[in-house]
Amino acid sequence: MRIAVKRLTPDLPLPAYASAGSAGLDLLAAVDREVALPPGGIAAIPTGIALALPEGYEAQVRPRSGLALHHGVTVLNAPGTVDSDYRGEVSAILINHGKAEFSITRGMKIAQLVIAAHVRAEWQETSRLDETTRGADGFGSTGIGR
Repeated sequence: MRIAVKRLTPDLPLPAYASAGSAGLDLLAAVDREVALPPGGIAAIPTGIALALPEGYEAQVRPRSGLALHHGVTVLNAPGTVDSDYRGEVSAILINHGKAEFSITRGMKIAQLVIAAHVRAEWQETSRLDETTRGADGFGSTGIGR
């Protein structure tokens, strides 16, 4: 699938897949200077790209597992959605759940972008829903938690 991308930072490469089996494209930090993210800190980090996604598709900004495991840094609103009609710069909202300050530098891999199809729902209001075995049981009802 071809997606129109506008490079906002000519010195940084476009997002790319790290391997043939990768689902997500690596997003890079397009910061002008180092960003120090203290424990508990939150920052919107620009990626230097804008997209034109086809209708019926979204781009999901997701965490990088290595940053989460080794530093406690993740995408706060994971997955963050880039809608098909959005034309601004894609950013990753990062949070530092770790115990130490984390430095974000220009060109650092900070998140990944997964392109996904979606459907638009139309509500069909009803006074009764179909019965299921599970019913209204939730929050741990199908496993550990109760």
